[in-house]
Amino acid sequence: MTLPAVAVSPTASESTFDSRYARRVMFILAGIVTLVLYIEGMLTPSLQTIQTEFGITTGQASLILSSYIVTGVALSPVVGKLGDIYGKKRVLTIVMLVYAVCVSVTGFSPNYSFMVAARAFQGVGLTIFPLGMSLVREEFPRELVPRAQGFLSAMFGAGFAISLPLGAWVSDSYGWRTTYHSAIPFVVILAVLIVLYVRESQYRRPETRVDYVGASLLGGSLALLVLALSEGASWGWLAAPTLALFILGGALLAPLAWYEAWYHARGGEAILDRKLLKQRNVAVTNILGAVAGLGMYLALLSMVYLLELPSASGGYGESIFGAGISLVPLAVGMLIFAAVAGVLVSRVGTRPMTAIGAAITAAAFVAAIPHHSLDTLLVVEFFIGAGIGIVNAGMINLLVLTVDPREMGLATSMSSVFRNVGSSIGAPLSGSLLATFVTGLVLPGFGPLPSFLAFQVSFGIAAAAFLFAGGFVAFGREVLGRGVDRTQGAADAAPVASVSLAD
Repeated sequence: MTLPAVAVSPTASESTFDSRYARRVMFILAGIVTLVLYIEGMLTPSLQTIQTEFGITTGQASLILSSYIVTGVALSPVVGKLGDIYGKKRVLTIVMLVYAVCVSVTGFSPNYSFMVAARAFQGVGLTIFPLGMSLVREEFPRELVPRAQGFLSAMFGAGFAISLPLGAWVSDSYGWRTTYHSAIPFVVILAVLIVLYVRESQYRRPETRVDYVGASLLGGSLALLVLALSEGASWGWLAAPTLALFILGGALLAPLAWYEAWYHARGGEAILDRKLLKQRNVAVTNILGAVAGLGMYLALLSMVYLLELPSASGGYGESIFGAGISLVPLAVGMLIFAAVAGVLVSRVGTRPMTAIGAAITAAAFVAAIPHHSLDTLLVVEFFIGAGIGIVNAGMINLLVLTVDPREMGLATSMSSVFRNVGSSIGAPLSGSLLATFVTGLVLPGFGPLPSFLAFQVSFGIAAAAFLFAGGFVAFGREVLGRGVDRTQGAADAAPVASVSLAD
């Protein structure tokens, strides 16, 4: 079996590598990743409080998380393509400034509907990650990309490690809206640092066009399905509005598939680009990302409610701050093991590393199914985070070391689309389970309390998702490790484009 051609030009090489500048870019991007994860993570421990304040159901509360992701799904391929056309630095700067405005507006939400809409606009923040990953691939030689990507993956854990206790403390002390207001200056500062210290990407493709119609159809389909999942438990799963949303959301996939095929036939680069999807590793990482995103968000939302619900519902009765502190082991596990995996993946290989991480995560979720003492649950959380960190480091390297760097913006954006599709379904699915499996107890301002069975089902689904991911990665083609010739490559990506999952 021949290895896929790995395009190594045009990217940084050992002879042209500017280590000082690359480190500077890395620290700025790490700051952005940490801040965005802080802003998004700080909200999670406050969901139950927001639910009580706005008088909404658990399923509706999950829509606060998923509305952000749905918009990110639609915008990621658009913004990634704009980065390829106009330059990643320019587009990243604009995105950061827009994100600052959206975050500020969310903090002033007077009611539930306004907050969902504000969070939807805030989804532009998700487009920051593919742009940042593309810049890393351009600045670092191939030999150093795994460590750089591992470092950025570790920052995901750092963002959660900072956001969960700090955001929870701010919410407990000053209210959840203050967490948004306090983050605005840092977003603006990082945008200024990008302008001053990051060079514009030298690889552009101004001749390409943006697939706005495809992005709209994908976002619309996902929005309808997520809304159905969020409201199904309160409306009734067989109620006409619920079924109508499911049917309409599914029906939009048909014109999406037709339009993408037509757009591609006319020479356009669709958001679900066929040429990229024919590359085995691209297809594999997209599917893995969707499955892992679903499992992670489903379990994370369930974990937050489990920590804060009273013991009568099988919970631990933690405050917002207590729940934030209790989630730190998960974040620390991500932080430590993403960095470790970034170093080891060059020797172990991307496929074994991803499989190991998925196995650890699945086993940890299985271990979370029985009711434990809080101390035991914290240990289980650490291993969940460790496994997720390893999976992330393996998957991103499997992708970025495969595709042509000139298509890196589109490839990483498309990967984000699949991962966020899974995440956007995972959050409302968790909310639906918590709203469906309930006890006879009612908490004032909260509604019926979820039963412990809801959490057990959530953790079981998450375990199955990561178990599937661990096995499915075997369909990918290895790009690292002792048995791979790292000097193999081609200036163009034509051989790669001919690879399919059937090869």
